[in-house]
Amino acid sequence: MRSDIELVRSAFLHHFPAQNGAKMTMSASLSYCYHPTPVGALLLAGDAKALHFVSFPSGSKAFVPRSGWQRDDEPFREVKRQLDAYFAGDLKHFDLPLALGGTEFQRKVWLALADIPFGETRTYGWQAEVVSAPGSARAVGAANGANPIPIILPCHRVIGSTGALTGFGGGIEVKRWLLTHEGAMPKAKSGQQLQLF
Repeated sequence: MRSDIELVRSAFLHHFPAQNGAKMTMSASLSYCYHPTPVGALLLAGDAKALHFVSFPSGSKAFVPRSGWQRDDEPFREVKRQLDAYFAGDLKHFDLPLALGGTEFQRKVWLALADIPFGETRTYGWQAEVVSAPGSARAVGAANGANPIPIILPCHRVIGSTGALTGFGGGIEVKRWLLTHEGAMPKAKSGQQLQLF
């Protein structure tokens, strides 16, 4: 059985081979839709070949559709199906074609995220070692902060070396909710509820 990272690399390379530094940008003509989830309505953006972006409804990295994007749910049927299965607790590994822009270092960091198993966490230091950049935990953190496809590429599974929940584009409470959903954090005590919105 192939690991998550092999599936992501395979899907990415099949649809988007290296093109001399070409980058995907938010200004590209993309389709988009919103998909309701327990962490809010996620903005999905992409084309018929691959998913390009996922955005949370709030948080430091939230964004809205760009000029030239077209509202169209059709390209996202499989993305929605897999997200629904993930939030229902029935899916632990996403298998979707992804389009990743960014620098070579960022792409290495993002692809390494797919190798963090459901229900587990890793540190930024671990991720730096995996991408052959020991001592670059801060650079890894910055690359994770630019992850265009959170949840699918699970940057929420990366935590500080002390076990602290560190920055997350969707907000720390969403990160806590996702990790609790996956069983990587203890559930709130009876009578306590995570307040997301």
